[in-house]
This record gives sequence, C-alpha cells and structure tokens, in this order.
Amino acid sequence: MPTTSHSDQQHRVILQNIAQRAMLERGLLPDFSAAALAELDRIQAPADVHDGSVRDLTDLLWASIDNDDSRDLDQLTVAETLPGGSVRIRVAVADVDALVKNGSAIDEHARHNTTSVYTAAQIFPMLPERLSTDLTSLNFAEARLAVVVEMVIGVDGSLQGSDIYRARVRNQAKLAYNSVAAWLDGRGAIPDGLAAVKGLAENLRVQDRIAQSLKNLRHIHGALSLETIEAKPVFDGDQIRDLEVEEKNRAKEIIEDFMIAANGVTARYLAAAKFPSIRRVVRMPKRWDRIVELAQEHQFRLPANPDSKALDEFLVKQKAADPLRFPDLSLAVIKLLGAGEYIAELPGDAAPGHFGLAVKDYAHSTAPNRRYTDLITQRLLKAAVAGRAAPYSFAELDELAKHVTAEEDAANKVERQVGKSAVAILLESRIGEQFDAIVTGASDKGTWARLLTIPVEGRVARGFEGVDVGDRIRVQLMSVDVERGFIDFKRVGSSRR
Repeated sequence: MPTTSHSDQQHRVILQNIAQRAMLERGLLPDFSAAALAELDRIQAPADVHDGSVRDLTDLLWASIDNDDSRDLDQLTVAETLPGGSVRIRVAVADVDALVKNGSAIDEHARHNTTSVYTAAQIFPMLPERLSTDLTSLNFAEARLAVVVEMVIGVDGSLQGSDIYRARVRNQAKLAYNSVAAWLDGRGAIPDGLAAVKGLAENLRVQDRIAQSLKNLRHIHGALSLETIEAKPVFDGDQIRDLEVEEKNRAKEIIEDFMIAANGVTARYLAAAKFPSIRRVVRMPKRWDRIVELAQEHQFRLPANPDSKALDEFLVKQKAADPLRFPDLSLAVIKLLGAGEYIAELPGDAAPGHFGLAVKDYAHSTAPNRRYTDLITQRLLKAAVAGRAAPYSFAELDELAKHVTAEEDAANKVERQVGKSAVAILLESRIGEQFDAIVTGASDKGTWARLLTIPVEGRVARGFEGVDVGDRIRVQLMSVDVERGFIDFKRVGSSRR
C-alpha cells in the first residue's frame, strides 16, 4: 500500500531521520563520541614539520578538482613537462595521519565506520568536519603536509619511473569538475580560479593529455569502458523537486586516471619495501556465462572464459552502435561482474587484481579523509618512506580488510536506502503508471529492475519469473514506502524500447 503523501512535509528532515535510523540499523555510528570530540578540541592547528624529511613544494602549480560542493579536499595534482616528451605528474594526498593517530578516539570512530557516508539529505563524515574540511584538507591558499606520489609518464601513457615522499604543498586553485570540463571541451569559458593563476591553464591541458594517454593504455590492456547513470535528488529549499543525473567528463577523468595510476605506484612501493598492504580487488566475474549471453543477444561472440580485453571490445562496439542505451548495458555488466572487496597481501603474493580496471596492483591511497583503507595505507607509506617498521602486521591488515569490506557494504546500503526514500517521495503521485525497465538483479533474494526514463531502481514484486540481469521488461509501479525506501513494481510485459 502507498504511504500517505509527503508532498507538504519537509523532505530534507524526513530523509535526515531515515538516514540516522539507517546508520544505526546497519551498525554505523551517526555521531562522534564525547572522547573523540574532546580530542578534537585539543587539535588547534594544521600539522607541520620543519626538518629535512619534508620537501617544500609550495611554489608548484598545485590545484584541486572536485565536485562543486566538496569541502574535504584529499588531493592536488600538477604536471611538469620533461625533455623527450614525457611528463612528471605529482599527486599530493592530504597527510591525515599527521593529526589522526592510530588508536586515538577519532581514529576509533573512523575505523568503525571505515568511510564517509553520503546520503541524499546528510553527510556522515568519517572524520570530524573541522579536520576533514579544514585542518587536514588541502584547502585553497593554505600550506599543508602531504604524501606525494610522483610518476614519470611516457608519451604512450606508460609509467617510466615513480617515487613517494613527504612534502609541504599549497593549493593554488580550487576548481570544479563541470566548469573545468566545459572549458577543456570548448563549451565554456575558462573558470575564474584557473584564469587567475599564471601558467595553470597550460598545466591542466598537459594533465588532460596525459590522463587520456593513461586511460587509452589501460584500455589496450583490457580496462572496461563502462558508463552508468547516477542521479541525486535536487532540493528546492527543503523539498525534493527533481533528480539530477551526474555524467562523466574530461575533468573527472583527469582525477580518476591519475588516482588509478597513483594507487598502482602505492601498491608496488609497499611491496618493494617488503611491507604487507591492503589491496582493492575485483575478482574474475562469477557470472561470465550471463555476460556471454548478453553479448550474443547483441550479435557479439565472447570467449567462454573471462577476458577483459574481449569484453571491452564488445562494450566499445555497443557504445558506438547505441549510445543512448549503453548505460543500461553497462549497469547489467557491472552487476554481473560482482562487487569489489579489500584483501590483505604479503609482499611477493599474487593478488587477484582489479578485473574492471585491468590493473594488477591496486591499493586505495588517495582519499584518507573519506576512506579508512587510505588512512591505513598512508601510515604504511610514511613508515616505508622513513625506513621504519610496518605499523600493522599482516594479521591486523587481514582483519581490517574483512571489516572494511563489510562496513563499506553497509555504508552503500545506507546511501541506497536514503536515495530510494528520496525517489519514493518523488514517485508517490505516479503509482499505477507503466515504465520500460532493465533487470539489474535476479537471485533468490529477489528480482530488481531500473527504469529507463527515470534513473530509479526497485523490486519486481510480481511477474519476475524467468527474467535475468540485462533483460528489458515493462513494469507498473505498484507501491512505494518512503520510510523504508521500498519501490515495488509488477511486470506487465516486454519493454517497448
């Protein structure tokens, strides 16, 4: 049964209450402890070090590119052209460990939740905001400590050399994805923050070129050309008015490709130092047979055994043939590939690697304000750089990897539940309407489908017999439950699209 209408109530307050409850139900902490807040009160200034162990790189043309509303700035990037056409790329990662010590009350909260949780109405930061958006954030015009991952990239996108060290950096421009992408594509004016710094526009052009070469080389090795539709509620005051679709763009690809490269350098650096580490892996897909079936439906033959290069060839072909429906195919493939996970690895072990990115070595390291694995990796890196013993044993990392995988899943479920509650508010007035949809999940736990016209996923409560991931169906909206984030459909036929 549909709930009573929420149209006249404050949507933001409703969703905040749902988010708080969802956090608690999933075992996550929505609030910081008194001990953590007392500890925070004793931290009065950003960390700094004045000895030979930290390089002064504050004069470089560092800039951050992030979402328009981001305040927790984890990384800065800068390029330097070298003789022969290669380019030195530096990624500066906020030195969060300098203020958040292992075993402290603030660290215990971060270890428990393992990630910042971003819901439609409220953010639950992994670290107190005075740290993540100020004292440990790489904010504009502020000198901050950082761990720098340096990479020399060849013209073809190959890694020719790398290093990791500590440095003091200063953000010269706080930039946003959409405006930078519009400028790079020739669709918009140069952003003010970019124009204000001499030489930065040219530097970003170099970064863009190198990011594209990194991406192209990964795809040659079999990285998957996936493209999904992500939507977030748009508020007008405290009322939800619409869903806004977030799209990939060239500015996002600069950060994405540099972070993938930096995470690879990080993993190999720790292995070379004979340190254990936590790797991010996506194993060989368990449902490859269904991916093969989907390809056959599009007259493409995939090999019987998982092959990321062949799969990417299929994806590229389909994107060219049918760009409008490609995100739906991408979503089906992503669901069939299976979820990523964290595993602990001893130096010399053969990690499963990341199937979707076609990379063997991958350790999350570039977002320590937002992800606990990155903070763990940062502590390992700083110890390795300083020649100290590893601060974690393999057994500790093994336990943490399992914990972080579980808690990340819990955080994702909170975000999805609140997102669905927001969508349920929007759909309350549309019960009984019919939509074209694509099946995104089919198991003993239930069958799920996403609408093609509105980026909304719900349960197929009736008529789901015989359908599988990737199938196109016609559904009717039966009911919504705002409080629980339930959206139920019944199948009424085959998709018309």
